[in-house]
Amino acid sequence: MNANPNPELRNLRARVLSGSFVLLAGSGLATTINFAYNIAIARFLGPAAFGHASAVYTLLILISAVTLSFQIISAKVVAQQVSAPLKCAAYQRFHKSAWISGVLIGLLLAVFRNSISEYLNLPSPVLIMWLTVGVAFYVPLGSRRGYLQGAYGFRRLAGNLALEGLGRLFGSLFAIMLGYGVTGVIAANAAALALAYFCAVPKITSTAAGDLRTPDAFREALQAIVFFIGQVVINNSDIVLVKHFFPPAPAGLYAAIALVGRVIFAFSWAIVNTMFPIVAGTRPQERKGHGVLGISLVLVFAIGGVLSLALRLAPAWIWTDLFGSQFATTGKYGLPYLLALYAATTCVYALSVVMIAYEMSYRIANTSWAQLAFSAVLIGGIYRYHRSLQEVILVQLVMMTLLLVVVAVPFLRSALAGDQDERDLPLSGLRTVRRVSENEVISAFLKSDFQSPHFEDYRGTLDALVNTPDLSSAIDNARRRALFFIRHGALWRELPDGTEWFEVELQAADLERIRVFPRAQWRKLARGNFAITQVLRSFRSGHCYEVADKKFLTKILDLSDWLNQDVDAGAVLLIGVTDTGPLTILDGNHRLLAAALNSPEAIRKFRLLCGLSPNMAQCCWYRTNLATLFRYGMNLLRHMAYDPKAELARLLQNPPSSWPAAREACADGMLDQDSRAM
Repeated sequence: MNANPNPELRNLRARVLSGSFVLLAGSGLATTINFAYNIAIARFLGPAAFGHASAVYTLLILISAVTLSFQIISAKVVAQQVSAPLKCAAYQRFHKSAWISGVLIGLLLAVFRNSISEYLNLPSPVLIMWLTVGVAFYVPLGSRRGYLQGAYGFRRLAGNLALEGLGRLFGSLFAIMLGYGVTGVIAANAAALALAYFCAVPKITSTAAGDLRTPDAFREALQAIVFFIGQVVINNSDIVLVKHFFPPAPAGLYAAIALVGRVIFAFSWAIVNTMFPIVAGTRPQERKGHGVLGISLVLVFAIGGVLSLALRLAPAWIWTDLFGSQFATTGKYGLPYLLALYAATTCVYALSVVMIAYEMSYRIANTSWAQLAFSAVLIGGIYRYHRSLQEVILVQLVMMTLLLVVVAVPFLRSALAGDQDERDLPLSGLRTVRRVSENEVISAFLKSDFQSPHFEDYRGTLDALVNTPDLSSAIDNARRRALFFIRHGALWRELPDGTEWFEVELQAADLERIRVFPRAQWRKLARGNFAITQVLRSFRSGHCYEVADKKFLTKILDLSDWLNQDVDAGAVLLIGVTDTGPLTILDGNHRLLAAALNSPEAIRKFRLLCGLSPNMAQCCWYRTNLATLFRYGMNLLRHMAYDPKAELARLLQNPPSSWPAAREACADGMLDQDSRAM
């Protein structure tokens, strides 16, 4: 059964949505500023110089693998702390290490500045020297932003991102006006990072270290480094390689095309930044069902899809007006096509990033290694196929689609398996009264349901067959089965072959393991948790009166009054995998709930029949997922030609003398069915 046992999942989704909208607004502002920055320097510098500036900035983004590693680890550990002093202690621990790392990376860049400049065809190693200054502040900035993120300071985090963008934009324009060109632009980028660092100072309270909860530091750091190395390589290696393989003008054009990818990824990363600390700070029970992941994926897909479509439909003159006439393209695959193709590629990749980050938020994620492997293969693919800019983008689209399939496998497997956590269920087995046959179970089910309108044509004439059954008669059993299949054939065929049936006894504590049938009104009452105890809470809190139909509520209350009387409550059917695991009510949802509303002990009024099979997870009534629903659909097609009314009429052709009217009722039922078919 596809049940999510966390009644607070809706609150988690709301927190992700509200935090995402805050960061989306901030990221939207920062992205708009960065887009204006790129347009401005593209117009003022031209394609060649713009290509130089983009290549150096891409190096900074590659180094962001370290920055973002500190940010994501800080966010995760800070979110896991239970008090403000402990959050501050966690931040201080990572901030010192971030400064050491930033200085070391800056020194390495300074040492290899000449080799890097030569590979990227840069005009001067001075550009790399200015980059070292920015890196020294950029890495510890990650730890400060991680604290803001882990403490749910999404507004300050969004404001800091926007501030960095403003510093980059106005600083670069000022440097260009002074005549410093591309060197001044890189220097302005370094200054913007320093400004963002000093404006992200957290409000430190008194720290405490006694109960500081930290994960395995080495494994967490390795996971983050692997994840972000793969991410920055995938996002930026294409710009570096195009700068290496192509002349300055087309390389600058490609840098302009890649801007759209950075825009989409910035929006997507805002959603990840919201999702990550919220999931990291929740308990395992609150994560079941992947509802938060679903919300995040929908948001990313919507953003990427809308932008890709808009870019494809936008006329080419918009871009030449923005960037300048030097960025005009000719041929079959113009700028709108390349922009839309690159946007779609980034959207596909962003979906993978959401799933990897979701898994990383609460455990060590093996999928980050898959991403790293794909980043290496991507570089090899671009080295092999780079005859045109279109070919470079297509290589990335193919690889990102394959990556999405690979990282989605664990979540699909979880969905197909139902991902049901049974650790909180009672461990004791059911008390078995005796083993019963399938014929006896069908007879009990039919007797409880015989007042249904579906059996109106047979009520009275077949009353003896149903209400005083002779279970030793093979012909009677066959007739009852055919009569039963008129209404419940599709339901019964889903039960696994070889299901064993037992008459059992339940105690009040066993209600924790019983799930209502996950359909119709029960979905509104359950709110993702189909345990009958959750439905009882919904009734007792009054929530049921807000969401359920009046007819449904009246039925439950009438049954509750009826069960208070001295009546034969009939049989309730349960199904499960083992006698110690969860059980789903196959028949008797309303009656069992109505009895439990009176008293948990009232479940003893029923005759409880339980079907167990190690293959019960294949049944959609027990566990609803894509695989079991597909099996249900195939069974419907396979038995479409089966007519239980015709089968019952055939079995009644030579009835006892007391059953002449029954055969006529069956014939009338067949006639009505034929008339409807015509």
